[in-house]
Amino acid sequence: MKETLLHWLNTVLVANFFFVLFAFLWFAIALMGRLTGIPLGFDLWHRLWEPVFTPAIGILMGGAILTGVVAKVNQWFHSKSGNEAKTKVLST
Repeated sequence: MKETLLHWLNTVLVANFFFVLFAFLWFAIALMGRLTGIPLGFDLWHRLWEPVFTPAIGILMGGAILTGVVAKVNQWFHSKSGNEAKTKVLST
């Protein structure tokens, strides 16, 4: 169950990463267009910044932190269970 949940979380985070990357590329291209006088959607991008792109960046950052915390907790539990197994072997 935990592995399936982590797999889906990682899949969503990868998709979210590419969405954020797309948003950044759109921003860079639209900004260059605005500087040269070619309309490439900068105003639309700016309107979508708060309701769409800001939450996407927040989800990406939160997911990265959550994935790191879960990995550390798993590492802590595995090292703790490994120490208990070594103690049992040594005591018998």
